[in-house]
Amino acid sequence: MIVTYLAMLNLGLHLFLSWLLTVQFHLGLAGVMSSMVIAYWIPVFGQLAFVFFGGCPLTWTGFSSAAFTELGAIVKLSLSSGVMLCVELWYNTILVLLTGYMKNAEIALDALSICLNINGWEMMISIGFLSATGVRVANELGAGSAGRAKFAIFNVVTTSLSIGFMLFVLFLIFRGRLAYIFTESKVVADAVAELSPLLAFSILLNSIQPVLSGVAVGSGWQSVVAYVNVTSYYLSGIPIGVILGYVLGFQVKGIWIGMLLGTLVQTIVLLFITLRTDWEKQVEIARQRLNRWSMDENGRQQNPGID
Repeated sequence: MIVTYLAMLNLGLHLFLSWLLTVQFHLGLAGVMSSMVIAYWIPVFGQLAFVFFGGCPLTWTGFSSAAFTELGAIVKLSLSSGVMLCVELWYNTILVLLTGYMKNAEIALDALSICLNINGWEMMISIGFLSATGVRVANELGAGSAGRAKFAIFNVVTTSLSIGFMLFVLFLIFRGRLAYIFTESKVVADAVAELSPLLAFSILLNSIQPVLSGVAVGSGWQSVVAYVNVTSYYLSGIPIGVILGYVLGFQVKGIWIGMLLGTLVQTIVLLFITLRTDWEKQVEIARQRLNRWSMDENGRQQNPGID
């Protein structure tokens, strides 16, 4: 709930500052970027305040020396999580950079930016499912219920895929007309219309992949997924995209097809891992972790000898 409140405050302040700096003070793009930078710092300071001073008397009362218990394992897990997410986020950035060196780069970048913005909107839904799946799977494994963990995964995948399919059909139908939300240029709108099928398939894939990443987070597989992401994106998706876009002349379409293939490889691998997982064994692993990291009410480790 703390994160939710901070996000709501972040959104409200960002909208207000954007209006104030661009409409009232006429700062244009600089005003928009300034409001974004200010808004980004709100969750940082808010979460730091929560970490040090608490706010949930039953679960977190504030920072203590107990935070340093098993610090090495926590740092390792955090680094794996960071790599897992950063590798995925940088993927789209590299896509934009590669597009910038193509013919008619201005139109291609405009169209691609619109498509990535729309894709980002849909991705927010999927990231919500990622967080929910991670928490739910972790809770069920910690509670010793492998069956409920599998049931939760099935429900979230089905729900997210249903939403993704509806949006898939929507973007196939409306195609370039959605571009007029962002621009008045017919040339850019036509370019977006050409990319719309790829956008639709990206949205469909993105309705599955984040949920499977959430399963990985809840199960503690972050390091495995980091390797999967690097392999599928940077050893498969980007090289194929460069070949299709530059060598075979498909331009921005070729780069996006490469990106799609990388995401498809990642989704297939994560789905295979999820389907082949022995969830009863995962329950036992979760129990060992709980025993290893459990604390008494004074912040002392209860089972320091358990490996």
